[in-house]
Order: sequence, then C-alpha cells, then structure tokens
Amino acid sequence: MAFTIDSARGIFPGTLAADAVPATIARFNQLSAEDQLALIWFAYEEMGTTITVAAPGAASMILAQGLLNKIKDMSFTEQSQAMCDLANRADNEICRAYGVFTPNIKLGFWYQLGEWMAEGKVAPIPEGYKLSANASAILQVIRELEQGQQITVLRNTVVDMGYVGEGTVKVSEPMVLPQEVSERSKVAIEGVDNATVLSYINNMNANDFSAVIDLFAADGALQPPFQRPIVGKEAVFRYLQEECQNLKLMPERGTNEPAEGNFNQIKVTGKVQTPWFGANVGMNMAWRFLLDPQGKIFFVAIDLLASPKELLNFVR
Repeated sequence: MAFTIDSARGIFPGTLAADAVPATIARFNQLSAEDQLALIWFAYEEMGTTITVAAPGAASMILAQGLLNKIKDMSFTEQSQAMCDLANRADNEICRAYGVFTPNIKLGFWYQLGEWMAEGKVAPIPEGYKLSANASAILQVIRELEQGQQITVLRNTVVDMGYVGEGTVKVSEPMVLPQEVSERSKVAIEGVDNATVLSYINNMNANDFSAVIDLFAADGALQPPFQRPIVGKEAVFRYLQEECQNLKLMPERGTNEPAEGNFNQIKVTGKVQTPWFGANVGMNMAWRFLLDPQGKIFFVAIDLLASPKELLNFVR
C-alpha cells in the first residue's frame, strides 16, 4: 500500500503531543474581546518573571511601524477599540493591515504595544479590572503549562487576531542570509545517523531553507504543531521563510524503523529555542520523518510534546 499524506500522519502513533495547547486556545477564543486582551497582558506579566520576551529586530518592525504609530496617535478610547477590533477579527482597515503580518511581526507588534502601555502611551488595562470566571480559569491553566507550552498558547492568541480576506498576501519580514558553510555546526543524534535527517536539522539551524527544501520529495509535506500538513515544496518553502528564521533545533535522540514500500520512518526528540524567547526556554519537540525510497522527505510532522518524559518515549 502506497503512503498518502493522511496515512503518513499516523506514523509513530504513540507520540504524546501537548493537547492542552489547542484546547486552551479554543477556550481562549470563546472569551469576550475585553477578556482576551486582559488575559494576554496578565499572562505576559506573570510570565515575565520566568520568561523574557526578546525585543524584536528593527528591520522586522519597520513593516509594522506605520500601523503602530497610527494606534499610538489615537485617543485611549480609540486605542482600546482598535485592540478589541483586532481580538474580534473585525473587517476594517486596522485589522486588515494587521492580518497580512507574518507571525513574528505580529509578536513584535504586541511587544511594542505592551512597552507603550507600560510607558503610558497606549491605553492600559483599567485599574482594578477583574477577569471573568472563565478567563481566570484559563489563566490558571496557562500557569500550569510548561514554559514552551505557555509561549505557544500566547503566540497563537495574537497570531490568530486581525482580519485575513480572500487572496491576502502576507508581508514578509527581511530574509536572514544562510550562515556561512565554514561557520555551521553539525548535530549528532543518539540512535540516528540518517543523512537526510541530519541535513534537515543542520540546514534549519543555518537558515538555509533552499538546502532544506531540496531534501523534500516534490509532493512532500510538513506538518507544523497543531496544524494541517503543508503540501508541496513551494508551500513548505514559503512557510519556512515566514515562520522558521533563526530557530535553534537541538535534537537529542531518535529511532529508525522500516516502513511499507521501502519507506523509512524516523522519530527524533529534542528541544527548540526561538529568537523571541531566547536560550532560557527550550520547547520539548518531536520530529516524525517519513522518507521515500530515494531518501527524500515525503512527510515530516513537528510535535510540541506533552511533557519532558516524552523526550525519551520511543514506544510504539
């Protein structure tokens, strides 16, 4: 039986992903816009004691500066309404402008608003504001998540805001040049010496997405955490450019198993650091590769793991 993308998603079925993350995001989306905004700020304030959000790069934020300045020039009432509109995904000028940003630019946008709130330039959460019972319960769930899961929840809350119309073209942030070959480091993975998998990790760490995409089959797919697979080399390449710059992949160990039709399935676990949260936060991740008979990547799923013990879990 030949593999399809749907059947490939079932490899290594014992992998325990952090299902609390999409469940928490779904509950968050049911809140009122006011509670969503308040919850984001309360959560970021609490996380600030253990997780430091990095300041966005100036080059990336040039793309959001016009919209940020427009909001800064508003009255507090207008600012509050604009932020509520973003949470409500209203179809207006501000939400459409925000909707074309890539995830990293959206994170930088809210980082800057938070800085301005602290400086008194943007409307703060009203003094004495009380979260609803539902919002308070969700905040408690976020408190109990691991750091990597916390930042994934909070990232997705702002990424999903704004309005994206049909045919919307994303505003891409400046591309980081691939690292010079002479400066690249090579990873070692306990239990895995497959050249394709090692090249995938090494080239991702070097921001060499052209080399990464050359490892994929023409009809290959990549499945990001909690998303449907992205199919085809062009679509995967675009995703890598928009969302994967300056990641640090730190694989630790893995296992290699034959599959039907001379395919090969490989599972690797380890950690990932992002430029937004630095070296202090490593997200526990698994990569589930399915390689075709030519050694090309037919499918790779990236999973945010449920717990640190999953880093050692290779039981099928």
